[in-house]
Amino acid sequence: MTMEQPWYVEKPSEPVPSVPVKAAKLDGAKRAVLEIVRPASTPPVQIPFCFNPTELQLAKQNTFQEVPIPGLNAPPIQFVRGASEKLSFEAVVDTSDEMLNVRTKYVDPIRNLLAIDGRIHAPPIVKFVWEEFQFTGVIESLAVTFTLFADAGFPVRARLAIALKEYTTVEQQVALAKKQSPDVEKSYVVRRGDTLSGIAEQAYGDPAPWRAIATANAIVDPRTLSPGAVLTIPRLGGAA
Repeated sequence: MTMEQPWYVEKPSEPVPSVPVKAAKLDGAKRAVLEIVRPASTPPVQIPFCFNPTELQLAKQNTFQEVPIPGLNAPPIQFVRGASEKLSFEAVVDTSDEMLNVRTKYVDPIRNLLAIDGRIHAPPIVKFVWEEFQFTGVIESLAVTFTLFADAGFPVRARLAIALKEYTTVEQQVALAKKQSPDVEKSYVVRRGDTLSGIAEQAYGDPAPWRAIATANAIVDPRTLSPGAVLTIPRLGGAA
């Protein structure tokens, strides 16, 4: 007596679930989705995931520059710029209950988000939405691992490693910078060739308030700034 061969071919490292995949799916639960923000459409295009991610990773970093001052063991550092925040997560997509090609149904629509959309001449801007959590960005990378195959050879399960890079418009960033700079006291390390008006331009977007910096730091002669000196950049309302 010969045993009937199963319809799937699976890697030994990933055993078949003990419960049907359909039972493990999020029937009635809030699913995580990728929503296309730009180009906009009504209603918005959404790509749902079969299963919610088990974890989300957010990463952000800043760039600093060391100010070379002779004789110091640890040179002071100067903030240069921030970097876009990054969201990374893994998701599993599965069509084993429907016996459909998982690449056609789930993988290709997500992979297409890496391609240039002719309407905006760039890849689409998307928003990852899961309950209260939302993250707007572009797909930076996608790695696909097919882990389950039908007898006919097409994949029915895949593991996706997805990374989104934060997207904000220039207008949003300028508005935020203007809101932050005048209202927060900061420090600045003087570099060779700096002027108070130039420092005010960097701090406030306007060279005119240089006197506020001079007053806050008791600078009598604004033409003589010592490289390496640490200046207090006051709030615009904090010094006249």
